Amino acid sequence: MNLNLSVQIFEHGGQEMVSIGKHLVKSKKSKQRSEITSFYVVQKLIKKSIVLIVLALIWEIAPRIGIVDRAFFPALTEVFGAWWEMIASGELWNHFSASIKRSTIGFILALVIAIPLGLLIGWYPLARDLLNPAFEVFRNTATLALLPVFMLLLGIGEISKVSIVFYACTFPILLNTIAAVKNVDPLLIKSASSMNVSSIKLFTKVILPASVPTMFTGIRMAGTGCILVLIAAEMIGAKEGLGYFITYAQYNFLIPEMYAGILSISVLGLFVNFGLGKLEKRFSRWKPNPNE
Repeated sequence: MNLNLSVQIFEHGGQEMVSIGKHLVKSKKSKQRSEITSFYVVQKLIKKSIVLIVLALIWEIAPRIGIVDRAFFPALTEVFGAWWEMIASGELWNHFSASIKRSTIGFILALVIAIPLGLLIGWYPLARDLLNPAFEVFRNTATLALLPVFMLLLGIGEISKVSIVFYACTFPILLNTIAAVKNVDPLLIKSASSMNVSSIKLFTKVILPASVPTMFTGIRMAGTGCILVLIAAEMIGAKEGLGYFITYAQYNFLIPEMYAGILSISVLGLFVNFGLGKLEKRFSRWKPNPNE
């Protein structure tokens, strides 16, 4: 009995030792993988930021050693100083929020109207034949050329600015949605049709998911374009907003503040592009990423 019990205890202890040994090996491998991943992340971060760091150094040094006139092109630290003062006083947020509000309303309106319309035109040839000629005329008319028309018809208030953003965003989204639906792989449609799926299921389960990547190309173009158009509109007729502030700072020779306003637009554009990129990844999860 004692001998059997000893054997059992020994076997049990051996299994535990083997289990602990496997756990230690796994922990070691996991730690090595984590270190390798951290190394590649740091390496990637350095590669992506090195050019920006060099440009920032040139911006800081060039005005200080007299390569450019410091009165018209102040050092980067002076711009950051003005930027921080505007943030602390709340002035920047007032202009930033005004621009965000206008661009968001115009962009969402364009999404709500252009995506369903693009799906309709892309899927039904009759709608395409009827509406395409008119869209070709409007999309080849420069948006900023129509800005005076919007102001004459809608005034210089919020409606004209939101409308011009809506107009600028509509066509990239609309045209890319039409192209997305038209260019869905015919094999996917044939495969789904061979299974006798209904038209609604074919559209929602095949056409719509397959169109998402191309649709997002237009959405991202519209996201960037709406800020540019809005800034131009605010420069011409507005009492607040980043475009208005840049013009105001230029006229009053507040040069560091002017550059701070321009940097704010860049930051806004980066946030918009980053957010839309995340949304695109979320809605295109089915699509394999060749970089992964």
